[in-house]
Amino acid sequence: MSPFQLTRTLAPDAAGADLRTDVLHGLTRSPKELPPKWFYDARGSELFEEITRLPEYYPTRAEREILKERAPEIAAATGARTLVELGSGSSEKTRFLIDALLPGLDSYVPVDVSESALTGAAESLLAERPELRVHALIADFTRGLALPGTPGPRLVAFLGGTIGNLLPGERRTFLRSVRAMLSPGDALLLGADLVKDEETLVTAYDDAAGVTAAFNKNVLSVIDRELSADFDPDAFDHVAVWDPDREWIEMRLRARRALTVKIPELDLLVQFTAGEEMRTEVSAKFRQAGVRAELAEAGLDLDRWWTDSEGRFALSLATAR
Repeated sequence: MSPFQLTRTLAPDAAGADLRTDVLHGLTRSPKELPPKWFYDARGSELFEEITRLPEYYPTRAEREILKERAPEIAAATGARTLVELGSGSSEKTRFLIDALLPGLDSYVPVDVSESALTGAAESLLAERPELRVHALIADFTRGLALPGTPGPRLVAFLGGTIGNLLPGERRTFLRSVRAMLSPGDALLLGADLVKDEETLVTAYDDAAGVTAAFNKNVLSVIDRELSADFDPDAFDHVAVWDPDREWIEMRLRARRALTVKIPELDLLVQFTAGEEMRTEVSAKFRQAGVRAELAEAGLDLDRWWTDSEGRFALSLATAR
């Protein structure tokens, strides 16, 4: 059997259909919004990698610190023979887990919507770890998954604090879908950014170099390219605000002037008033008690909780009831 398999569970035109639906619904509602998954074309992915290296953006470094220190403990606690990673991207941080789980690890199952990201990560991993088997899934993990028939116990990893990009109702649905994948003895490793002072949070999403601003505006370039729209990114300002009641950061784009955007692929004209804001991302921040409660509601028990040395970010390990 080949050490690398690739399974497509998304129709080839699924991304285009989803983009049209999201843009139509998001830009005809009030207030306007777009989901953050459309940041990540090739340029958006490059910009995000640049963001992770910025001095203001701590989550990637903090999570990497935990993984580097705690991967052997995670491996010992789970004994996983299959590692499933949701939204795997380049699989860079996951190497700490893979190396800790080897030689007992049989299979790594990365899940992502990007075929190029999956194949690139698999080639790199297999060149360094030829004993590993990689069964990649081109899939949207928010829609539920049918995992390949790999041996248990399984460890499902959802890293990067991406759980915070889901609204509370979406998180409930997502965690229940993860629980449905798990058998007794399987576990979920969840990365969550923690509540902290407003200045640290806001500057992490509004860096001095303007990289996050470019990343935020890139969603307009995606719509221009894919739907023949005429958004002018320079007509919008990047905004990041902390909502203390909901305990989340919102990224928005604020129209500098009144303008009309044409989206021919949708036969749509979108009016913006001067100063009107469109939400492009929510990034919720968490407390241990809240994570425990959300996991419990989904049928998962929080067993382990690790933070980085400064208490900024957490990894939690939860098992299926």
